[in-house]
Amino acid sequence: MKKRFIGGMVATAILIPAAAFAASAVIDMPTRTPMTTEQVKVDEVGKSTLEKLYLAFPETKSFEIIDASNVQGDVSKGKNVINVNQTSIVLQEKGGTGKKITLHTNGSTGEIEHVIQENWEPKEKSLITLTDQEIKAKVNDLIDKMYGNVEQYEIAIEQMENPNQKTWMLNYTNEMFEEPIYQVFVQDNTISVTKIVGIPTGPKPSNIKVEGLFSLNGKPDYSADNFLNDEKLFALLKISPTELKQELAKGKTVVEIAASKNVSKQQVIDVIAETQSRAQLQGDGVPISEHSLKQMMKAIEPKLLPIIEHKTETKW
Repeated sequence: MKKRFIGGMVATAILIPAAAFAASAVIDMPTRTPMTTEQVKVDEVGKSTLEKLYLAFPETKSFEIIDASNVQGDVSKGKNVINVNQTSIVLQEKGGTGKKITLHTNGSTGEIEHVIQENWEPKEKSLITLTDQEIKAKVNDLIDKMYGNVEQYEIAIEQMENPNQKTWMLNYTNEMFEEPIYQVFVQDNTISVTKIVGIPTGPKPSNIKVEGLFSLNGKPDYSADNFLNDEKLFALLKISPTELKQELAKGKTVVEIAASKNVSKQQVIDVIAETQSRAQLQGDGVPISEHSLKQMMKAIEPKLLPIIEHKTETKW
């Protein structure tokens, strides 16, 4: 696996997708608007975020909301422009010195994109005093409770070169995606989890009818299988999974195969994006409304273009 820093927090607790910006970039940020505890509890995204947290860690029901805010607006750097809509909530044990947890939630999809857990271990045995396996177990527990089914990922842990502070980086990968699903940093007594790739949480998808639709250097490349194993796509193209694999092996793209059947590229995008969006929202426990579905489809569309316009690297 490529050992690389994907990126995470930019400026004041605004989470920017790593594919767009590096964490060290200087960019213009929209203004963050403070929220009161009462506003959080009546806000749709705020309520949903708290419900997920309380389900994962029931003890946090007694925590106080010590900070909350929302940020909305376009963030740009060079040619990249991203619309940010994020609600952030910080909770801490009463007394102000104990356990603390911070949640950054996508205001459009309701997905919790970033979790920071602080001071959940006793000071006399903080995280940095633990072994690699013990640290991995602590991180696994956090991801499993917040997102579920951590067993489906490969995990790589390494200590980063940081002379001023011990830092561990953990990457959680799945063979269907090039980027890590989660990237985690452990420092002092803090675990910081960023969800990099939006995929449905849960067991390995049962929709896989045929694997290795693309090949790379003569070997199956599984990265696109989850997207293209779509029953609605097969029905739209009037093609079986095996026939689709055979056509792709001839060096055709999905768009070219669709065109030969009088199906437009946008039709292909819409079908796959809706399937992926519904699975993502359902996996995150977010109510599927017309608005949330459209927002998620819009976010997924850029990920689909490189797949449906890709030609297999090796003709079988």
